[in-house]
This record gives sequence, C-alpha cells and structure tokens, in this order.
Amino acid sequence: MSEKIYDVAIIGGGPGGYHGAIRAAQYGAKVALIEKNKLGGTCLNRGCIPTKALYASTELIQRMREHGREFGIENCPMTLNFARAVERKNKVIEELVGGIESLEKAWKNDIYWGRGKLAGGDAENGFNIAIEGETTTEIKAKRVIIATGSSPALIPAFNIDHERILTSDDILDPNFKIVPERLLIIGAGVIGCEFANIFATFGSKVTMLEYLSSPIATEEPMIIKELRKKMDALGIELHVSQNVLSIENTGSGVKATTCSADVPRDQIDSAEKFTYEADYCLVSIGRAKESSNLGLEEMGIEVDRGAIQVDRETLETNVKGIYAIGDVTGGIMLAHVAYYEADVAVANALNSLGGFPVTSKKADYSVVPATIFTSPNIGSVGFRRDQAKRQGIDVAMGRFPFASLGKAKCMSEEEGFLMILAEKNTGKIIGASCIGAEAPELIAEIALAIKHGLTVHDLGETIHSHPTISEMVMEAAEDVVGMAIHRKGRPSFH
Repeated sequence: MSEKIYDVAIIGGGPGGYHGAIRAAQYGAKVALIEKNKLGGTCLNRGCIPTKALYASTELIQRMREHGREFGIENCPMTLNFARAVERKNKVIEELVGGIESLEKAWKNDIYWGRGKLAGGDAENGFNIAIEGETTTEIKAKRVIIATGSSPALIPAFNIDHERILTSDDILDPNFKIVPERLLIIGAGVIGCEFANIFATFGSKVTMLEYLSSPIATEEPMIIKELRKKMDALGIELHVSQNVLSIENTGSGVKATTCSADVPRDQIDSAEKFTYEADYCLVSIGRAKESSNLGLEEMGIEVDRGAIQVDRETLETNVKGIYAIGDVTGGIMLAHVAYYEADVAVANALNSLGGFPVTSKKADYSVVPATIFTSPNIGSVGFRRDQAKRQGIDVAMGRFPFASLGKAKCMSEEEGFLMILAEKNTGKIIGASCIGAEAPELIAEIALAIKHGLTVHDLGETIHSHPTISEMVMEAAEDVVGMAIHRKGRPSFH
C-alpha cells in the first residue's frame, strides 16, 4: 500500500469533485482527486457547457435571420455549417478541461486517473481506496467525498443503440456532426427543449414526444405559453400526453410507437396506437446515478435505487467520515448545486478532522436558481404561483415585459417578461420566473434578494444602471405594488 495519506480523497472529478478538491486545498488540506475519464464530468464534457456552446451558435443564427436587416446587415446570405459549430464547441471544452487540470496542479492536488473504489477502513484509521486505471493503485484518506454524478438512463423499451437511437452523451460526442433531416426527441424537459432549439435552428424537422401534458412542466404556465410560441415559430412539432411504448431502429431511420398517457397500464395493449418516424431519435428522459462498483455495499453505505443516502444538512453518509454530493445522491441534479454541496461537504469533513481554518456548515436548499437555455432563455428561483398557493401564501405578482424596456428594444430582444412573486402583506420576495434575453442573469439578483429576505421595496429603491436589461428587476418589483414607471398598473401602498 502507498504510504501517502490524504486528508481528503474525492472520487469523481465533475463539478462537485473538482470544485471540492480546490476548496479543500484552499483550507490547507492534502487532497487526492480520482477521475475515470476527464475532469469536468458530465457538465463540462457532455452537458451544460457543450450545449451552451452550440446554443451560442444558434442564438447568433437566429438573430441574423430575424434582425440582421434591421441592424443594417444586408446581402449576407448564411451558409450553416454544423460541423464547424461542433469544432468550436469541442475547443471550448478542451480549453476549460485543461484549465481545471492546471488549477488542480496549481493547488498541488494529486490527480489519479481511474475508477475509485472504497476498500475498507474507517474514520478513526483512515479509508483505503483502490484506483483501477492502467494499473491498480491504492491510497489512504482520512475523509472521503463521493462525487461520481449521473449518466443518461438507458431505458430498455427505448432500445438505445447509440447509432440512431441516441442519448445526450451520443449527440454531444466530439465526432457527432450530423444535422438529421428529421429528429425525434423523447422528452420535453430541459434537455429535450434545449436540443430541439439547437437542431431546429440548424435545419432539422424536430418532433417532440412528452408524457406529461406540458413541456418543462415545473415552470410557470405563462412561461411555458411564451416558450411554445417560439417553438411553433421554429417549426418544432410538440405532442404532449404521449406514452412512448417502444422505439425501433429501422435501418434507415427510427420509428416510435405511442399511446395516450391517459390509458391505464392494463389497457395499453388494446389502446389506439400512434407512430412517429424520423432519421434519428434523441432520448432525453431521466438520468441514472453512478453509484455501482464503488464498494458501497461492502462499506455498509446506504443506497436507495442507486442514490447514495446522506444527511441532507451535513451530506455525510451513514458511515462516519464518508460524504456524498451532487447527482449521485439523488438530490437537485444541477451543477451549481454540486458546487454548493462540495463546499458544505469539504467544510464538514475538514472540521471533523480538526486543525483546519473552517467551521462546519449545514446545507440550505431554500434558494436554488434554475436556468434553461432555450430560445428565449428561461430562469426561475423560489416559489411558483401554484406552489405558493399550496403553502397557503397570499401572493402578489409583478410582471414587466421586455418590449417595454429601452435596452431590450435597442437589442431587438422584445420577447418575454419577468414576473416576481411576493407575500402580499409584507412585500417579501418569494419567487421569480423570467423568459427572455439574459433571463438566467436577471434571476441571480432575485436569488440574492430571496436569500436575504428582501422586499420588493428594497429592490425597487435600489438604483439600477440605465440602459440595462437589469432594470427589468426594478420595474417588475415595483409592479408588484402597481408602481412600475414604464407599465400602467394600479398603485397598492402597503
């Protein structure tokens, strides 16, 4: 066994893992980071970053098509080159992965390439970890953080063959440079809607099948209505309440068979069936936790349907000294949540060891912003109206359209709106939803306001630079009490 003993070993180099390794090093810990593939994990290599790089291409294309002439750009016909966009996406990923690896080395963290597996030990004497790479190495760590993430769920009925029936991993492969003439997307959640936008812009005829009665069903109905208008404009065909029974690779294409989602399971055989055909199919339904072959069972760590069970405040498993963060815990599956959980787990792990300048932390998930990079962008945080109603909160709503904002008009970004929810009696902000230009950025200010218990008056009385998109926040906050300057409302002084 190697004589190296680490303060913390982190299994998994995705957003939570690489972030946690750097944070632990900042506190002076000796850190081992174990990764089987590439640093950055799903988010950087097969998720958030590559889709946003492709989205940036589609956003530019859409703006040129819709507004080029009015901006004074004439006689400039476009030739779309998806392969070139993919090459740019690959370069962005390569640079960011290299940057993370350089940062880990700068903090003197040891990177081990291979699959990490717990191999015994305890919090008093340290944990043994076997690393299966080109050779098998064993290290020892006083504390362990598991951050192995998730991967696309391989649903048997969908016959995912990675040739014509694809996952998001397949479609974001560095060598996938095809724009299908017809693309079928199963699932109209965040991933499905983002890819629909990308491929429809590049020329695919996109058909989407969704089990629920609405795309991105967790968002506000007004947000969804606005999104569907743009999907219609892009020629995206959306079929909701569809139970996909099977998907078949026909050799030259794919065929999906569905029935109504309202049909009871025991009546499916006799129910009316529908078929949809395309050249390729993207399955974007669910993700599986990467918790197998980690030695969890042998260590007695509790796992429920693939999700490592943790104390939601400390992120420690039932085995003292072993923590888990990110997607593998089955919590909120967002990269920025994994970053946050890394900070919590590192603080608690090092505090339990003693000798490090850090106090223990408790995780708080009350304010988690969410973003969707469709066209237009969507951002949300806190309560939606139906959630507030179920909680018995008497809600006041303010709403401000992009079309009424000077900077948005200058940019020809007049689609969408920002809505803010507040407690009617106190004006305390409890939620917000936005669809339109820079929606994810606008939501950040409101997330901070909710986190610190601010009211709509606090936001409305904060000077916002003019002309900016961020003025939307001030105007929407003022509209909660009918006092927005650039929108007629009914004043409500309280």
